[in-house]
Amino acid sequence: MSLKADFELMAQYNQRMNTRLYAAAAALDEAELRADRGAFFGSILATLAHIHAADMHWLKRFAAAMPDVAALDAVRAAPLPPLVRGIVSPDFATLRMEREPLDAVFVAFTREATDALYAQPLDYTNTAGETHCKRAGLVLRHVFNHQTHHRGQITTLLSQRGIDVGVTDLSALIPECAAG
Repeated sequence: MSLKADFELMAQYNQRMNTRLYAAAAALDEAELRADRGAFFGSILATLAHIHAADMHWLKRFAAAMPDVAALDAVRAAPLPPLVRGIVSPDFATLRMEREPLDAVFVAFTREATDALYAQPLDYTNTAGETHCKRAGLVLRHVFNHQTHHRGQITTLLSQRGIDVGVTDLSALIPECAAG
């Protein structure tokens, strides 16, 4: 399978899981979402905000390196949020409203991108000021892995509050083979 097909699947999975995660988190009030649960970023809301901010940072890096990718135009125009360290984040409704179009950017980006684009080097400077040059496809794989990692933390925190997110397996989106 090509990276293009793989990343299109991952973008759809990302969109589906964020929709489910935000729907499940909506069962909690703002105070419960902001409560420090002992997670890496403290609260459910801060963890959601961290994923959102990290996604924006990575998409801005892709957008700068890939000026011809029209799907990233919305990201180019958006402000760069600070990375979340602790319980500092916008309210849940605002974050949820911003998440949906961001997931749509991932879907559009992976539909527009090609295997050749993923093979290109991605030059960027991280928030610590360190410069890097890595294959764009491998960096995008990291971004999807990062999202999954932190969504798993949130799923656990929601489960501890008695909220079931439902099936989180990627296999639910993998098409069946044709009967043969």
